[in-house]
Amino acid sequence: MMTPETDAENRSFATDLPVVEVHKLSKSFGARTALDNVSFSLPEGAFLSIFGPNGAGKTTLLRVISTLERPSSGAVRVFDLDLKEQPEAIREHIGFVSHRSLLYPDLTAEENLEFTARLYGMSDPARCATHMLATVELTARRHDLVRSFSRGMTQRLAIARALICDPHLVFLDEPYSGLDPHAVEILDELLATIRQRRSFIMVSHDLQKGFELSTHVLMLAKGRKELFAERSELAFESFANQYHAAVGMEVA
Repeated sequence: MMTPETDAENRSFATDLPVVEVHKLSKSFGARTALDNVSFSLPEGAFLSIFGPNGAGKTTLLRVISTLERPSSGAVRVFDLDLKEQPEAIREHIGFVSHRSLLYPDLTAEENLEFTARLYGMSDPARCATHMLATVELTARRHDLVRSFSRGMTQRLAIARALICDPHLVFLDEPYSGLDPHAVEILDELLATIRQRRSFIMVSHDLQKGFELSTHVLMLAKGRKELFAERSELAFESFANQYHAAVGMEVA
């Protein structure tokens, strides 16, 4: 378990239904259409990698499903909960990791995690923070201000923050952005250890990395779904060719 057993038991959540269902989802910002009639269904335990050129709608889709943006039209269900009607209930079961850390730089690593644990109503925030610092191998830096951390350490702490409530669905928005090779290796190992019992949705510009991690892939172009498939059905070379064709379409 990623958090103390008592909290994990109290926050347990399981369903045989799809973890995410997106039906004819559209999102506009004024006259600009960011998402256009996107639909897909993701089974529990899946790792979805979302690809597309800049401006394709990847991050907008991530933000909508994670309750950070409201859709303009269409429907989204997460754990069979309606996004528009039950966003707070959905937030209890999700974690979000961005290329921006969402951490407080003038607090210590331990203070950041304890603060997050309190927000989620965890029964023993200090114990939760201690556990997560050990999980991401930052115990020795627990009393250091986050502003003193390297990019790799900051990202590891951001993952600890996202996982402190033991979420069943984790959103990853370009988590490898700006990491050096050693930090990439650490993040790979960490993701491998936390995949059990969780589902993931990741936005990535790295075709090879995102494809390797995924069980399912989604490709967007101009806000529209160009491809949604299980990775096992695809060869990487043909997938990469289709992606580059979509990039050409986007800039044409």
